[in-house]
Amino acid sequence: MSLLDKISQLETHFNQREPQVLAFLPEEGRFDRLRREARALLERYPDPAGRPSLFGVLLGVKDIFHVDGFPTRAGSRLPPETLAGPQAESVTRLKDAGALIVGKTVTTEFAYFAPGPTRNPHNPAHTPGGSSSGSAAAVAAGLCELALGTQTIGSIIRPAAFCGVFGYKPSFDRASKTGVIPLSASLDHVGLFAAHLEGLRRGARTLCPDWRDLLAPLPRPVLGIPEGPYLEHAEPEGLAHFRHTCEQLQAAGLTIKPIPAMPDFPKIVERHNLIVAAEAARVHAAWFREHENLYHPKTADLIRRGQAITEEQLHNALPGRQRLRDQLTTLMDEHGIHLWLSPSAPGPAPKGLDSTGNPVMNLPWTHAGLPSLNIPSGKSHNSLPLGLQLAARFHHDEQLFAWGAMIGSMLS
Repeated sequence: MSLLDKISQLETHFNQREPQVLAFLPEEGRFDRLRREARALLERYPDPAGRPSLFGVLLGVKDIFHVDGFPTRAGSRLPPETLAGPQAESVTRLKDAGALIVGKTVTTEFAYFAPGPTRNPHNPAHTPGGSSSGSAAAVAAGLCELALGTQTIGSIIRPAAFCGVFGYKPSFDRASKTGVIPLSASLDHVGLFAAHLEGLRRGARTLCPDWRDLLAPLPRPVLGIPEGPYLEHAEPEGLAHFRHTCEQLQAAGLTIKPIPAMPDFPKIVERHNLIVAAEAARVHAAWFREHENLYHPKTADLIRRGQAITEEQLHNALPGRQRLRDQLTTLMDEHGIHLWLSPSAPGPAPKGLDSTGNPVMNLPWTHAGLPSLNIPSGKSHNSLPLGLQLAARFHHDEQLFAWGAMIGSMLS
């Protein structure tokens, strides 16, 4: 299929599906623009042999990323000119590799908890998750092939699980955050969604400037389950599905070890939430002074909580990120494991659109900055997607994808 035919096919599908899902911000003349950009791309790369790795890949961009030619609203009522900035480095990398931007995808307000209009493509009465709501839903609904998102607590892995797609949160700072409106600079990660793991890996190779393809096959991974207070946050159905998934992998020949981990999990959650609130208050200090009445109550409450946190409290909390990473890595060394396995969310996507669901299952891996993947792993009793979360050692993102492909094939 030619690139222009692909865009025409998307336009038909988009007009049918997008009004039900509401994954994208409205844009006048979207497909006329896309055709112009596609023709320019074809003129630039007439020879298929010389085309870049993401040539013609249709991309959605979460609306906290600045993109030349698009306003940035960040899911808020603040004036777009207040939020404007130069194009995000991650967007430039993907565009330079040949990706075509379908449009800006819906985000919760400033990537926190105040939801936008997006529906779960599997059941519109349920949340798609957040904060990267539109990006996950757009990929799941076939409205784009690849989508940019961010994760500060659970904003990539959880919506990927709720929408039944693959999601990737890189190691901390492996993908540039330049040109992205921050929520918490010490915890924000830029990542991706795709319908297929190979498409996600191709995007990751472009997104991460230091990506190195593996030169030799990896051994079968030994997997660890972080037993203890962390797993107690999974809902009964979610936990039962997770245990069943682990049994499937064992039956397929993988070694799985239950390992007591994170006995201080409530303190990890408290520390993480303190950092988010404190840093969000500092990011929004000037905007909030001028536009406090335009903020959603959930975001305003976060900022006010953050204003009460002292610099000393923030300074004392930040080293806990490295401490948790070291503790988890030491456990991996002691028990000879390659990956941590856990549920991607407490259970299936909750009913209703007032909440995007609980990110607690993603929090420790974000706090420690470890690379993580969502692998779709089955369906709930009411036919909503469920996911398996894989977390690897810091900067072992390439190995994570190789093992993710192996595990995904065992579960498909």
